[in-house]
Amino acid sequence: MKVTICILFIILISHTTLFSQTIDKLKIDNAEMPKEYSISETLNCISIQACMFYKQTDMYSIFLGKIKNKSIQNFECKNDSGSIMYFEFEEDFKGEGFLTGLLWGQAKKPTTEHPEQIFAKGDFLVIWSFNSKSELQKISENKVKQILN
Repeated sequence: MKVTICILFIILISHTTLFSQTIDKLKIDNAEMPKEYSISETLNCISIQACMFYKQTDMYSIFLGKIKNKSIQNFECKNDSGSIMYFEFEEDFKGEGFLTGLLWGQAKKPTTEHPEQIFAKGDFLVIWSFNSKSELQKISENKVKQILN
């Protein structure tokens, strides 16, 4: 009986940990945001492809899977502005090849015109649309990778 209870307890804890990784935990909060940045309501994606992808994600579901949840944070600063897009899929994200083609085109990697960085782990996908030297992007990347790895 004790063994059964212990096994059930371990299963419960592991499921709680899996389900507690929500988009809200991945987001940058005010305490993590450098002082020179402010939150903006304006989409600040560097390239139009990233903004269109966020606005019309459902259109790409055949290639990427069905979206369960999505959110965006937009930031402004004197020398930097951009957006962080968060996606949670119903199943593990498997559309990285399609997405890189959509965002970067033939370059197949970030460029000055299309600097977006992506990170996918399990059913989560995060896209950073900032210039390459963004301090806020580095903070966010570290946080996201620490939580999802």
